[in-house]
Amino acid sequence: MIKNLQDTYTLNNGVQMPGVGLGVYKADDGEEVTSAVRTAIDHGYRLIDTASFYGNERGVGEGIRESSMNQNDIFLTSKVWNDEQGYDETLRAFEASLGRFGFNNLDMYLIHWPVPGKFKETWKALERLYDERVIQAIGVSNFHKHHLEDLMKDANVKPAVNQVEYHPHLSQGELKPFCDKHDIRMQAWSPLKRGKLFDEPTVADIAREHGRTPAQIILRWDLQTGVATIPKSTNKERIVENADIFNFELSEHDMTRLKNMNIDDRTGPNPDEMFK
Repeated sequence: MIKNLQDTYTLNNGVQMPGVGLGVYKADDGEEVTSAVRTAIDHGYRLIDTASFYGNERGVGEGIRESSMNQNDIFLTSKVWNDEQGYDETLRAFEASLGRFGFNNLDMYLIHWPVPGKFKETWKALERLYDERVIQAIGVSNFHKHHLEDLMKDANVKPAVNQVEYHPHLSQGELKPFCDKHDIRMQAWSPLKRGKLFDEPTVADIAREHGRTPAQIILRWDLQTGVATIPKSTNKERIVENADIFNFELSEHDMTRLKNMNIDDRTGPNPDEMFK
C-alpha cells in the first residue's frame, strides 16, 4: 500500500514508480501547465504524466526545471500518439518529445491507444528505446485484455504499466485481474470521472463519514485497490487536496460499496470502438 506522495510501486522490471502523480491532459502549453507542474512538484508530487497529443510537453519540461527538484527526482511519462505509430515513426516521435521536454531521456513511454495493425511495430520501437536505456520503463495505455494478450505473444519485454480509465463507475472487472496476474501495474486516468462522481450518494455519504471530499475518497479507493492514479488539475487548491489522501483509510464496507457502483460507464472512447 502506498503510504505517502513519494511512495512507489515496484514495476515488473524493478523500476520504482510513484503511486500518485499529476495528469496534465487539456492543460494549455505555457504558463498554465508550467505552473501546475511546478506547484505539484513543490507540494510533493514526484510523477508527471503527459503525452505528445496533449501539446504541452514543452511547458511540462519548463515546469520541472522551474520546480524545487532536479529532473532526476521526477518520474516523467509521455505517450506516442496514434498517427505517430509504426516502428520508424515511433522512434522519430520519441526524439521529438525529448526535444520538446529539453531532456535526454524519459522515465516511461506508453503506446497511447492500440492502433490496429500498428501497435506491435510501435512496441518493437519502444523495446529498442528501452534496450538503449533512454527509457526506464515501457507500457501501454487503453489496452483491453485481448490487446495485451496479442501484444505479449510477440513481445520481448512485458508492459510495465497499462494506463486506463478507472473509477467506481468503471472498475475494469476483467482487465484488472489480468493485469494483476501478469504483474502489469494499472494506472488510472480520469480517476474522478471528470467530477461526475462527486454527487453520487455513495461517494457523498462515505465522504461525510470520513470528513473528506468526494475526490479524496475516490483517490483513496484507487490506492487501496492497488491502482496507481494520476488525477489532473491546474488548480493549486485541487492539486494539494488530491494529495491529501494518506492519513485515513477506507473500511472493507466502504470499499465494497464503491466497487458495487460499477456500471461499466466511460467518459472516454472504448478502445474497441476507437478505430472503427
